Amino acid sequence: MKTQQHSVFLGGPFKALVSAETGEMREDEKARLLSLIQFFEQRGLRVFNAHRREAWGREFLTPEECTRLDFEEISSCDAFVAFPGSPPSPGTHVELGWASALRKPIVLLLEEGKEYAFLVRGLHTVSNVTSLYAKPGEDYIPRLKAVFDGLGL
Repeated sequence: MKTQQHSVFLGGPFKALVSAETGEMREDEKARLLSLIQFFEQRGLRVFNAHRREAWGREFLTPEECTRLDFEEISSCDAFVAFPGSPPSPGTHVELGWASALRKPIVLLLEEGKEYAFLVRGLHTVSNVTSLYAKPGEDYIPRLKAVFDGLGL
């Protein structure tokens, strides 16, 4: 009998990071997500990520398609990891609500010195939330390794 592969949903701002000139996410933002995707995949996790699924902005799905897919993938994942955005990403905040309501472990990737919405800052009072803070450009992966080791993923 084959065991089910564990999975993670990686969320974060999207449409606001897509360049009007190129129709694609900025390379630095894309590289940050790709580094995390590679980290998770090297751990043997299946990674759900709308940015990659939608070709970094070149192939946006309809609102109906992406909403359904994101909800299904968050429902089936073992952990939810996200950059909530500052300024806030409306889509990521909806996903955070779903992950919280579905009782998924949540890892927030936050930047030191930035302001985040009150409900994001207080989410740990109602959900299993780990907040990881980093300086701009600092790598989250060493701390993510410890978190995911603790989750058994």
